[in-house]
Amino acid sequence: MSTNTTKIAIIGGGMGGLTAAIALTRIAGADVTVFEQARKLGDVGAGVTVAPNGQRVLDRLGVLEKIKRAGAIPDGHGVYQDALGNLVAEAAWEDSAKQYQNVGMYRPDLVNALAGELAPETIRLGHRLTALQHTDTGVRVEFEHGEHGEFDAVVGADGIHSVVRSSLMQLPTPVYSGFIAYRGVLDASLLPDDWPMISQVWMGEGKHFMCYPLKQRKLFNYVGFVPSDRPLKESWSAPGDVAELAAEFAGQNWDPRLRHFISLIEQTFWWGLHDHEPLTNWSEGRVTLLGDSAHTMLPHAGQGVNQAMEDSITLAFFLREASGPAGIAEAFKRYTAVRMQRTAILQNASRRSGSQFDAQNEFEDIAKRDADLRAGRDFRRSVVFDFDAVAAAEKALTRFRRISVA
Repeated sequence: MSTNTTKIAIIGGGMGGLTAAIALTRIAGADVTVFEQARKLGDVGAGVTVAPNGQRVLDRLGVLEKIKRAGAIPDGHGVYQDALGNLVAEAAWEDSAKQYQNVGMYRPDLVNALAGELAPETIRLGHRLTALQHTDTGVRVEFEHGEHGEFDAVVGADGIHSVVRSSLMQLPTPVYSGFIAYRGVLDASLLPDDWPMISQVWMGEGKHFMCYPLKQRKLFNYVGFVPSDRPLKESWSAPGDVAELAAEFAGQNWDPRLRHFISLIEQTFWWGLHDHEPLTNWSEGRVTLLGDSAHTMLPHAGQGVNQAMEDSITLAFFLREASGPAGIAEAFKRYTAVRMQRTAILQNASRRSGSQFDAQNEFEDIAKRDADLRAGRDFRRSVVFDFDAVAAAEKALTRFRRISVA
């Protein structure tokens, strides 16, 4: 981008929005303001995995070591187990070059670490977007309390219920997976001394449970995925019933170690698992989408935040090439074209992983499911973890430059 005074509003101060703010500032030289509707940053305390492909982005932005210090690197590969704890398959946990390993992050720690890379005045809290419209010179944004402003461009990083997306297109119908998730964190000091410091998944009876370490191994993240036909709205923070969670994984058909883990849980939250079909467009004029607002996906592939990170750095590289504000719309089109296929593949892969873990659909044959899980480790490493968003953006830029010259 030819000037560092190009003004960009990012709607949403979550992990994707903050990563985008860092990337657009450091790579594209933009003047960025992040608008977050909450009064404070962060959300309900739970975990997220920063995978090797996301770490590659953070490394390019110069923040990876800070993130790793706040997180927890497992002792080795994770495991998929049957309901009684017998090994089914090992899980990928690092890239092929063994340069980056999965890092378990407590979500508030990740948000705070990313926010700390931005000037305080960059982040505006308590700003709920109510309206957005294109003008002759840019994009006007209006907020609930009456404040408004005009920017050269707007990036919607405001999640599955994105207000920015609703200004661009008819809202996609959320697709309910038929499952809810109980989630939260557990004090790691409560666990037996020999509890493995790795990711573990127990699979059985059409449901599954996973856990992995966070926060320098002081906490364990857990998520219990169970079927439900209750009409539930997608949520990150609805209080859940611990006794109900325990009942879902009770009985002799479940590993005693898992039942002991659940018995230590004092608080849980639930959220209904929704995604939506891949969108056919993310951008209109000087407005574009990023992260969950563009490609909401189920959590089973652990790629939600990592895809938002890939989006962020790709967007920054394309905006850096834009010839001033007038070139933003074209940059947004190119960013969308480059990112849509990969994220659509991973949206579908996330659904498929959920079916694997719960032995549903084509995976009702357990032997086939287990063989597929074992074979999937190399696919996950090569296709997901080895992906380099920076290299992909640079390759695409070279292609677009040739087209422009021709």
